[in-house]
Amino acid sequence: MSSESAFARTPDPPYFAVIFTSQRTGENDGYAPAAARMVELAATQPGFLGIESARDAQGFGITVSYWTSTEAIARWKANAEHVVAQELGIRTWYRHYELRVAKVERAYAKAAA
Repeated sequence: MSSESAFARTPDPPYFAVIFTSQRTGENDGYAPAAARMVELAATQPGFLGIESARDAQGFGITVSYWTSTEAIARWKANAEHVVAQELGIRTWYRHYELRVAKVERAYAKAAA
């Protein structure tokens, strides 16, 4: 995957960002397929705009998903399959996490020439 394809393609603002910052436990059983499934499932949800994610070797990660509205975010949070994954994350995969929702009012980019 090229570095450019790792960037979410978002529309002109305003839109919303859900910032999920986490510290993983050492438990990996089922994590990778569940994480991939959540990205796949989120992409089918009304109001989903894109996602960007990074994790370091010590298990600290940041995932930012972009949405058209707070209502779309609420529907995603309440999605039954997502709720199961959230519960597994709390019990098994995350030592600590924080979630923030922000309104994106300005965005710009610079691509290398």
